[in-house]
Amino acid sequence: MSLSRRLQVLIDHERYERLAAESARTGASIGMLVRDAIDQRYASRWPSPEEAGRRLLDAEPMPVDDWEIIKRELEDELDAPDPR
Repeated sequence: MSLSRRLQVLIDHERYERLAAESARTGASIGMLVRDAIDQRYASRWPSPEEAGRRLLDAEPMPVDDWEIIKRELEDELDAPDPR
């Protein structure tokens, strides 16, 4: 992850103390704790690579034509004139 945006947020003393205590307990920076909280509360539109791989492996098999049919279709597509 590349950190490229700075965000300044004002919070009350009690919230800051909770973050500082968790930071001291875990060794994670306060910034990391805030980023983790954002990730947990606001899920990404896109799955992580690990999740995408799991979904792909868990998906039902897709019916496909015989290899010779697919190969012939690919060769026909490659031999077709460029439409531009």
